Amino acid sequence: MTARNDNRQKILIVDDSEMNRLLLQDILGDEYELSEAKNGAEAVAFLNGSAANTDLILLDIVMPEMDGFAFLEEMNRKGWIKDIPVIMISAENLSASVIRAYDLGVSDFIGRPFDADIVRKRVKNTIMLYAKQKKLMNMITRQIYEKERQSGLMVAVLSHIVEFRNGESGAHVLHIQRITELLLKHLGKMRADYKYSAEEISMFSLASALHDIGKIAIPSKILNKPGRLTEEEFAVMKTHTSTGAALLEELVEEYTDEPLIHAAHQICRWHHERWDGKGYPDGLKGEEIPLPAQVVTLADVYDALTSARVYKPAFSHDTAVQMILDGKCGAFNPLLLPCLEENEAALRADLQVCAVKNFHQREINKIAAEVLEKTMASAETATVK
Repeated sequence: MTARNDNRQKILIVDDSEMNRLLLQDILGDEYELSEAKNGAEAVAFLNGSAANTDLILLDIVMPEMDGFAFLEEMNRKGWIKDIPVIMISAENLSASVIRAYDLGVSDFIGRPFDADIVRKRVKNTIMLYAKQKKLMNMITRQIYEKERQSGLMVAVLSHIVEFRNGESGAHVLHIQRITELLLKHLGKMRADYKYSAEEISMFSLASALHDIGKIAIPSKILNKPGRLTEEEFAVMKTHTSTGAALLEELVEEYTDEPLIHAAHQICRWHHERWDGKGYPDGLKGEEIPLPAQVVTLADVYDALTSARVYKPAFSHDTAVQMILDGKCGAFNPLLLPCLEENEAALRADLQVCAVKNFHQREINKIAAEVLEKTMASAETATVK
C-alpha cells in the first residue's frame, strides 16, 4: 500500500493488478492524491485510519483474500458507504455483478480497458455530487440545530417566567424534562407499542417544560400561598391547565406543522388527569389521556415529592416512590410505575447534577426576569388607567 500527502482530493484505488493501478495513476495522478490497496483487506485497514479523509474509492471486484463484494459489505457494516462514493472498475460487464454492486452502494461503473476521458469525467462528477450532498446535509443539520436551540431557549424562558412567579429556583422544569425523558425511554424498552423515536422523546421532554405555563394567570396570593388552599382557591388553581392550553391553542392553529406545539398543548391541558378518571379539567380516564401527558403527570408528582417546598420538606426517593405506589398521590398508568422504580439510580444521579445550568441558565433567568417585570408593569399601568 502506498500513499502521497498533499492537499488534493484523495482517491483510494483497490485493485490487485499492478498494471491497472499504474494506468489509473497515469490518468488521475496529476489531479488527485492517490493511495493504493491490493485487495479488500488492505483497503479496510487503510480506511480504519483514513476514512474521514477519503473522497472516492475505485474498486475492482475480482481480487484475492477479500474481493470487491466482501469489501462493499464491510463498508456497509462500518457505515463508510454513506460518506465515501465508490466507483466499480471491472472487465466484467455482467448485469448480475453490476446490479449486485449497485445494491451494495456503488455509485458508478467503469469498464476496462480504461478510456482516460471517461474515467476522469466520472471520477470528477461523482466527487462533485457527493461534495454537494455533504454541503447540503451540513446546511440542513445546522438549520435543524439552530431551530432546536431557539425552540429550547424560548421554551426555557417561558417556563422560567412561571417558575419566578411560583417562587421556585427553576430546577423543577429541568427535573420534569429529565424525568420525562427517562420514563419514556424505559417504557419503550418495556413495550414496543409505546416506543418513541429519540427525536420524539426529545420533543416531548422539551414540551414538558411548558406544563405549568397556565400558572402565569394565577394570582400570586394563591400561587405562593404557604398553607393549604381553600376549595375556592383550589378551583382557581386548577384553571392553570385549561388556561395554559388556551394560550397554546392559537399557536396550534398558526403552526399546524409543529409537533412541539401540539405536544405542549396536550401536556398543558391534561397533565393533571388521573388514570382512574378523577383528575381535571376533563376527567379523562386510562388511555384517553395522551401518553406524554401521563408521563409528565407522574414526573410532576415525583419531583414535587422529592423537592423541598415552603409547605413541606423533600422526601427521599424511596419514600416518594412508596407514596406513589400506595396511591397517596393519585392514580397512574400501572406500566409507568415500574419505570419509576427501575430508574432509581439514574434519577438519583441525574437530579443531583441537574443543577440550574442548562440552557445558559443565567441568560435565561435574566430574560425571564425582564419579561416578567415588563409584563407586571404593563398590567399595573393598564389598571391605573
